[in-house]
Amino acid sequence: MGGSIELHGLRKVFKVRERGGVLRNLVRPRTRDVVAVDDVSFRIEPGERVAFVGPNGAGKSTTLKVLSGILHPTGGETRVLGLVPWEQRKRLAYRIGTVFGQRSQLWQHLPAADTLRLLARVYDLDDATYRRRLGDLVDAFDLGPLLEKPVRQLSLGQRMRCEIAASLLHGPEVLFLDEPTIGLDVTAKATIRDLVRDSSQRDGSTVLLTSHDTGDMERVCDRVLVIHQGSILLDRPIADLRRTYIRRKVVTLLTAEASVDLQLPGVTLVAQAPHRTVLEVDVEKTPIEAVVQAALKASRLRDLTVEDPPMEEIVQLIYARAEGAA
Repeated sequence: MGGSIELHGLRKVFKVRERGGVLRNLVRPRTRDVVAVDDVSFRIEPGERVAFVGPNGAGKSTTLKVLSGILHPTGGETRVLGLVPWEQRKRLAYRIGTVFGQRSQLWQHLPAADTLRLLARVYDLDDATYRRRLGDLVDAFDLGPLLEKPVRQLSLGQRMRCEIAASLLHGPEVLFLDEPTIGLDVTAKATIRDLVRDSSQRDGSTVLLTSHDTGDMERVCDRVLVIHQGSILLDRPIADLRRTYIRRKVVTLLTAEASVDLQLPGVTLVAQAPHRTVLEVDVEKTPIEAVVQAALKASRLRDLTVEDPPMEEIVQLIYARAEGAA
């Protein structure tokens, strides 16, 4: 085993207690097995940035928790940086960083600077190394105005910048990101994506990212693993996935005119209301740039948004094609 992350036949089964009467639950409780991850195998090389995607309940977070040593698997073989995560968790913790979008490692009532100082002690960073790493992160993440504010006063986007900086403080070789952009606005998402990609390119760190947002996948990662019902369904370069599955975009135009009519190949009207037009665009037939140029010529454009198809829709398409091939 020589990759940053290697899984062979990973399996995780949870015992779930079935509902019943209070007396029966006490005397003879009944349980059933719920398979969260089933025979998952993949390898990620040092420096790779990989998206790990799928619908809710597919097994993404469970896999990340096994990789970070939080959960013990039911079966299979797993190595992260040559270590068995659940057996060598303390050694592994010095070499990985984790960000869970729904969980915070920052003290809410204290400034982020206090948490960073604490983490420096936790990771045994000497003062010179801590100051150098902190200075680099403050510059890269533009944290100067944020560090001395109580975390509870920060916006969600500002907090996530601090969360990721905290996870990078000790210079991890592998970064696990579980839904890092959940709940963020468009601008904050773009900032987080750029920061993750740039820090990986600069430091050579490996990134495994879960997300329901195809934008995260396209703009951060070079490869995608699609998991469905606990099993790997697809392992492809992002470029291949884009050509095969991510061919459609949704464009919303807000115009001074009550309506706008664009007659372009592959452009379909989805919805129209006064001053608002929603279009579905097949980017294989007409690129987004051409749609924008046509909209500027045909109307006085006040605003424009471009959205990716939802991840669930892409996974359903992949699953349907896989079933067809089978």
